Amino acid sequence: MPLKKNIKKVLLIGSGPIQIGQAAEFDFSGSQACRSLREEGIEVVLVNSNPATIQTDPEMADIIYVEPLKASVIAKIIEKEKPDGILSGMGGQTGLNLTAELAEMGALKDVEILGTPLDAIYKGEDREQFKNLMTEIGEPIPRSMILESMSQIDEALEKVGLPAIIRPAYTLGGAGGGVAHNVEELRRIIELGLQRSRIHQVLVEESVIGWKEIEFEVMRDSADTCIIICGMENVDPMGIHTGESVVVAPILTLRDDEFQKLRTAAIKIIRALGVQGGCNIQMAYKDGDYRIIEVNPRVSRSSALASKATGYPIARVSAKIAVGLRLDEIRNTVTGCTPASFEPAIDYVVVKVPRWPFDKFKNADRTLTTAMKSTGEVMSIGRTLEEAFMKARRSLDTDVTVHTSKKEIAMLLQNPTDERFGCLFDAFRQGFSVDAVKDMTYIDGFFLQKIANIVEIEKSLQNNPTDDDIKRAKHFGFSNEEISEFTGRSTDDIEKLVGMPVYKIVDTCAAEFPASTPYFYSTSDEECEIVRDGKEKVLIIGSGPIRIGQGIEFDYCTVHAVMALREQGIEVHIVNNNPETVSTDFDTSDRLFFEPMKLEDIMNILRKDDYSGIMVQFGGQNSVNLALPIEREIAKYGLKTKILGTSPDSMDIAEDRDRFSQILEKLNIRSPANGSAYSEAEAFEIARKIGYPLLVRPSYVLGGRAMELVHDDIELQNYIKEAVRVSRQHPVLLDSFLQNAIELDVDAVCDGEDILIGGIMEHIEEAGVHSGDSACVIPTQSLSDEVVATVRDYTRKIAL
Repeated sequence: MPLKKNIKKVLLIGSGPIQIGQAAEFDFSGSQACRSLREEGIEVVLVNSNPATIQTDPEMADIIYVEPLKASVIAKIIEKEKPDGILSGMGGQTGLNLTAELAEMGALKDVEILGTPLDAIYKGEDREQFKNLMTEIGEPIPRSMILESMSQIDEALEKVGLPAIIRPAYTLGGAGGGVAHNVEELRRIIELGLQRSRIHQVLVEESVIGWKEIEFEVMRDSADTCIIICGMENVDPMGIHTGESVVVAPILTLRDDEFQKLRTAAIKIIRALGVQGGCNIQMAYKDGDYRIIEVNPRVSRSSALASKATGYPIARVSAKIAVGLRLDEIRNTVTGCTPASFEPAIDYVVVKVPRWPFDKFKNADRTLTTAMKSTGEVMSIGRTLEEAFMKARRSLDTDVTVHTSKKEIAMLLQNPTDERFGCLFDAFRQGFSVDAVKDMTYIDGFFLQKIANIVEIEKSLQNNPTDDDIKRAKHFGFSNEEISEFTGRSTDDIEKLVGMPVYKIVDTCAAEFPASTPYFYSTSDEECEIVRDGKEKVLIIGSGPIRIGQGIEFDYCTVHAVMALREQGIEVHIVNNNPETVSTDFDTSDRLFFEPMKLEDIMNILRKDDYSGIMVQFGGQNSVNLALPIEREIAKYGLKTKILGTSPDSMDIAEDRDRFSQILEKLNIRSPANGSAYSEAEAFEIARKIGYPLLVRPSYVLGGRAMELVHDDIELQNYIKEAVRVSRQHPVLLDSFLQNAIELDVDAVCDGEDILIGGIMEHIEEAGVHSGDSACVIPTQSLSDEVVATVRDYTRKIAL
């Protein structure tokens, strides 16, 4: 079918600011959809309120409105722009909800709803309509009841019983929902759910906690052709939101007949909904029985994972289907030679592990439930499940508490928190059996055995390991540094024994066809699929999982760096492990590595090809922290690679609070009285000299982590141990806190000679509120011309 001839201009609704349950995956899908539509000659009008995304860049759409995502505002934009169609499925729950509101207020009377029809939005999101549809097509759902007021609770108790799962309609990431084990919890969660729901409706549902959770990413076109993009299996059982669960692809614990039963049901559901494009379907499965849990008639975080896991560009294909193309008419741009109607095939294992913000919010409730709390996720790829598990753990880049008390381990396994994945390893280290852990967690024994295998390898490495033990550990994903820690042997000796890793291609077709835009993962094998070609190459280190203080603004910077280098004819490669981002899209860079961003993994990539340079300044704090170690390793191996941009020594001056203070003193730039401390005793001595209140700040940390205002000796004593631990080998700086002070942010670019100041932002809040948490204005409002001139002068001096 050709393109819909009446569709010349399309309005695309973005997802707005990052929030729990709605992160960079919609920046990725929306950006991919914009490019896809423009490839077909369609004018794209984008509405989004998030300035940190690549999606709101001028090059991404023809017309961009950075406006509040409110139905009344978008209705005025529709009236002005007069689009022929609206694409709602790329903006997450926000996009769907706004499309429904716009239709209900009559703003879409001359605008065609593309991709996800209005009827599908209602049937997928309205719990009662969804229940009726599943009953109509003969698909099993949990016993349930719809509630629209608190007065129906007694009836729900009688009909559904306890425990029960509460799911509010039209909410994001399970917000307002949860699991009720008693009447008091039921009342509390229902009351919250009714408040959160756009239509004041909740579903009280029979609990299937402990069943397996299975997801299918399905695609359908206007000719009713349906394909399964990816089947995914949650390691954690039902009762934990899929965004909070460790997820594996492909599905590993179902027999083929069980898989085919669920696959058939998924296709039946997308046909019944009438969705044209991508759709996410979640199911519970146990002992041959299954229930349909939820349908997202839009792209989701799982869609981003499925897209990166298989290499299949879900958002790109969905956008083209929305404007009339069939799957067999759309080319798979990864292979360059197969149509999009080919179901992807993978010959590796993918693991996703969530990243939680509890390192910043230590007093928050860490319990994992049906409502999301994670801010991001990492994805790893390996030839074995053990290898993928190990690479995912390295990618998380977070402190892990090791538990040795059997009582404590049992409690964490039975009451899941963000520590549960790591605690599974602790359980087997302390002698728990697979069956015992299975009884406490309901996690399938297959996954537990794989984790037990990893722990067995750890034990073999600690007990006079043979060369074969070390090679086996490498095959199962242990890094040389991890093997060194267990064995006491040097990493150089280990590399001589096991060799360097090789790199394999992710190509959507299990190497059945050649790939024109491939990306790579490392493994321990003999044949490497990277071919050296002598071209000038630059490697950019990405920012990893989204976390508090490090969001998609760094992905934005990475993508712009790629675009700038490509304009100069330079081949650009990226290493990142975040499946939600634009930088890990299949065609953003010339080559993509889905890898942990540890020093060893970065150096393996640099040594495998000829890189003229590496850039670390676009990946946020984590990549900046690698600058000096990478410089040392480059010298060690005699590589020609240069760290481009700001030198590692200059980065160290900016990050090391002690060195930075010395530079300010040399430049005669005033700064608060300060001092550096490596211990508690030194900290108290400095505090006595300077006086309270003090701002205590460690070096090389992200988003103000471990940065606090202390007012007396007791607060300092409670704090300093944490600060010293966070800063590791770097000093902690204690500053005299400036009260009633105005805080400014200055952004500038320097080429070593000239300086361009991009903007001076004035904070609304006084100094003491982190710049990431403060409202700000451009240009400054309360500063005199003399003060602004001084700020410019200081900026030039510091930059040069």
